[in-house]
Amino acid sequence: MSTSPSVTLNNGIEIPQLGYGVYQIPAEDVRGATLAAFEAGYRHIDTAAAYGNEAGVGEAVRSSGLPRDEIFITTKLRNADQGYESGLAAFEKSRRALGLDVVDLYLIHWPYAMHDRYLDTWRAMEKLYTDGVVRAIGVSNFLQPHLDRVRDEGTIVPAVNQFEIHPSFQQSALTATSIERGIAVEAYSPLGQAKDVEDPIVRAIAVSHGKTPAQAILRWHVQQGFIVIPKTVTPHRVTENIDIFDFELSAAEMQQISVLEAGMRTSGDPATFDFSQA
Repeated sequence: MSTSPSVTLNNGIEIPQLGYGVYQIPAEDVRGATLAAFEAGYRHIDTAAAYGNEAGVGEAVRSSGLPRDEIFITTKLRNADQGYESGLAAFEKSRRALGLDVVDLYLIHWPYAMHDRYLDTWRAMEKLYTDGVVRAIGVSNFLQPHLDRVRDEGTIVPAVNQFEIHPSFQQSALTATSIERGIAVEAYSPLGQAKDVEDPIVRAIAVSHGKTPAQAILRWHVQQGFIVIPKTVTPHRVTENIDIFDFELSAAEMQQISVLEAGMRTSGDPATFDFSQA
């Protein structure tokens, strides 16, 4: 069984650096998938209200036999629930679905900027944090203008900004901005939805270490200090994805992967994304 090191967030909370994402895992399958992830050594599970599978994650937590303080659970507030009162109500719904007294990390899923409610939503997040029902609060898919407004009008610096990062779409400026502000960077779609694992440079680097291309890319993420949440339901890949802490990429290999930037976004553009997630 592998285990992941942790990253310390700006409020002192530790989060396992490599987590297990449950995006698009059906509700009826997520309990088993999460239990398999626990068996493989994962202790950080990333879900969201919009995924429709929080209850299954909660069932897995309760039936795992693991102490609650050894498991880190992230969930996210969906776009349709943005606002102050609606945000507070949405959290309670997620907390009930998960069956948890305290959620480890709660994120605003998207800025949903054209509706201009994310500042009210952030105030709700700050209240949840102050009330002690979440251990850390953060954002997802926030670009620099959104981070600027939260900084200027909020009172708490987000602990995490979770956004799309992989070798062919690195968002380096956003990464630098987040880090400069003390916000931990968390990468979703870390393999470019499996497209980046086909690159011959990545494959050659992986072979040189006796690892898979996916492992080489995940190692590239963690050596930059990113939190990373690969998603798979294939059993051997669940195990392989966390087995990345017994080798190290050289500076030259890191650079070889970093030059693969191609502007290949695979998810929505946060500046224009207008999906309610209802």
